[in-house]
Amino acid sequence: MDVHGRELRYFLTVAEELHFTRAAERLYVSQPALSKQIRALERQLGAPLFVRDRSGVRLTEVGTALLPHARAVLAAWAGAEEAVRAARADAEATLVIGMATSPGRGGLLPAIRSRFTEAHPDVRLRLRQVGWDDASAGLADGSSDLAFVWLPLPGAVAARYDWLVVATEPRLAALPAHHPLAARDRIAFADLLDEPFLALPGTIPELRDDWLALDERGGRPARIGAEIGSSDETYEALVGGLGICLVAAGNAPLLARDGVVTRPVDGVSPSRFALAWRADDHRPVVRDYARAAAAVAGHV
Repeated sequence: MDVHGRELRYFLTVAEELHFTRAAERLYVSQPALSKQIRALERQLGAPLFVRDRSGVRLTEVGTALLPHARAVLAAWAGAEEAVRAARADAEATLVIGMATSPGRGGLLPAIRSRFTEAHPDVRLRLRQVGWDDASAGLADGSSDLAFVWLPLPGAVAARYDWLVVATEPRLAALPAHHPLAARDRIAFADLLDEPFLALPGTIPELRDDWLALDERGGRPARIGAEIGSSDETYEALVGGLGICLVAAGNAPLLARDGVVTRPVDGVSPSRFALAWRADDHRPVVRDYARAAAAVAGHV
């Protein structure tokens, strides 16, 4: 016996309507064509499914027995079609990777890409630069599927994201080359407390406070020399003598150019660079990219 899904859909629609004309209208077929298909199904099953008389249409005992199974088969097939659509969407997907800071860090990004594309050769990866005023690097508004971000994430929305730390790096002091402290090989953070600092935008207070090292200041407020929103702005502010700043060791080459030096700092906690994604995004490609990052970073 080889019953097709179309025949089961026709049977189910008639069983729900108990009226061949209305069922035909729902199915966008003619009433004679529908009747023909039902008769063909009855021949295959060897028993009538409906009683048709002057009082209308009703299910026979065989039709009643078939009804829940027809529903289950069609529901299962609908689920299978949805699974196939989702799998095809994943296979043909473009993953957008947001970043406010380059995640280069000794080949981290190429290594993740290589591992991920082994499993998903058809998925396109697109890097997207996001301004420093968005601590989520595009996750919050959905413009990024995953993002390389600095921790801590904003406390109000941190529960929306999952993340893994891909790099823990010491923080250095970046300061103008002519600054008196630039002559030292190492600098105690206590010696920087009275210096004007370059601050991140006020729209990301958790990160702003973290890069001002408020937890290490013993309650002393930070002096703000200028607000910065990009590495280029930071460099220009340093060269212009507007202040100093802390910088992750992996980002030091972005600032340590003509007129700017970086020095190790004692007395500040290290920075944490992470890959983050929305906690409710369960697409396999998203989770597989995170797994690739975890493997490269040594988490698995």
